[in-house]
Amino acid sequence: MEAADYEVLSVREQLFHERVRECIISTLLFATLYILCHIALTHFKKPAEFTTVLSPRTLTTEAPQPVDDEDATVNKIALELCTFTLAVALGAVLLLPFSIISNEVLLSLPRNYYIQWLNGSLIHGLWNLVFLFSNLSLIFLMPFAYFFTESEGFAGSRKGVLGRVYETVVMLMLLTLLVLGMVWVASAIVDNNKASRESLYDFWEYYLPYLYSCISFLGVLLLLVCTPLGLARMFSVTGKLLVKPRLLEDLEEQLYCSAFEEAALTRRICNPTSCWLPLDMELLHRQVLALQTQRVLLEKRRKASAWQRNLGYPLAMLCLLVLTDASLGQVSFSKLGSFGAVIQVVLIFYLMVSSVMGFYSSPLFRGLRPRWHDTAMTQIIGNCVCLLVLSSALPVFSRTLGLTRFDLLGDFGRFNWLGNFYIVFLYNAAFAGLTTLCLVKTFTAAVRAELIRAFGLDRLPLPVSGFPRASKKAQHQ
Repeated sequence: MEAADYEVLSVREQLFHERVRECIISTLLFATLYILCHIALTHFKKPAEFTTVLSPRTLTTEAPQPVDDEDATVNKIALELCTFTLAVALGAVLLLPFSIISNEVLLSLPRNYYIQWLNGSLIHGLWNLVFLFSNLSLIFLMPFAYFFTESEGFAGSRKGVLGRVYETVVMLMLLTLLVLGMVWVASAIVDNNKASRESLYDFWEYYLPYLYSCISFLGVLLLLVCTPLGLARMFSVTGKLLVKPRLLEDLEEQLYCSAFEEAALTRRICNPTSCWLPLDMELLHRQVLALQTQRVLLEKRRKASAWQRNLGYPLAMLCLLVLTDASLGQVSFSKLGSFGAVIQVVLIFYLMVSSVMGFYSSPLFRGLRPRWHDTAMTQIIGNCVCLLVLSSALPVFSRTLGLTRFDLLGDFGRFNWLGNFYIVFLYNAAFAGLTTLCLVKTFTAAVRAELIRAFGLDRLPLPVSGFPRASKKAQHQ
């Protein structure tokens, strides 16, 4: 459409077309995220919880007809709600990088016809949609999914999915009243002002932003603990995945030890009567399989090229060090233009991956880690809630650390504590201190392990337990 045709259209028609275009783009983006999240969850769910029961046909020769199992139907509904929540979490992660890149594109190509759809109205709309869907998922959908999977219906009522829905709605209403009261009391304690308490009666304008601000603050505190653990964990994981130079590890010695242990275990399995102790054959078979897998991995690492062995590991460690140092330092990348915007996006994704890795590596949340085709429905709900809390706090986390100067849009910019200098300063100091402590502990542990292995202390025999120690009187004699 030419510029002259746009002049013919009225202002109302232009606004209508822009609104329709924004709705279509937002729907396509969310549908893409929803499909990706659905594929991911189907690979982690437990298939036994989604199967249907077949009705027995003992008196007739007809083929068995599938019957909708109540638990399977409930789990399918809960899975769809979890997929929606996970898509919102992924959208919250992509929100700030998409806004930064869009801003740079609009500044570089302000009059390009093919990017007219990428405007400020679309970006503001995406921020508002993520804020709305995050509130909807955290306050209503995820509690509904959890209560729905755990409900059995009221006593004396008719069994079925509808009875579970009634019980879930009642529990959700009670939970909503409890949360309303807790937020009202918290507001009265923090800001003992009649006007601030009365403002909570406005559910949409004040209550939801205030509640989301509390949840985001908890997410920022969780990121403060998990991200340093994840940054330290990134170095150890990278060291395990990549092939180290020959100066740091001896693959030939590891292969020899692995083959020697496998041969010893195989000989013990083939001739169990040679040992006077009772043997656990199942445990020995599992150990042999583990050693065979380890030997195959060592063979692949030995066949790596010299470039991959001598250049890949140092470059990967150097990149991790640069990214970690950039995330700790208060460096403004906005002066670098488009290159600075790319660095900001890389840092945001790096911190998000580190926070998720640190979250699942922490002892408190290690049991929540999903397993391939073996994750219960309640565990999926817990993972989706935690990931949504972390991802919703990511824009505030990045803005607090000073990784970007991009202003938070929509209701994300209504967090009052972001303007408090003391809170921001203490948060940055705590983050730098915890990250330094975790990195120092990780590197010193690696150095200790290398020294122990270099001096051969790891090959020393372990003390034999089960023999009584000699008394002090006998030792003196």
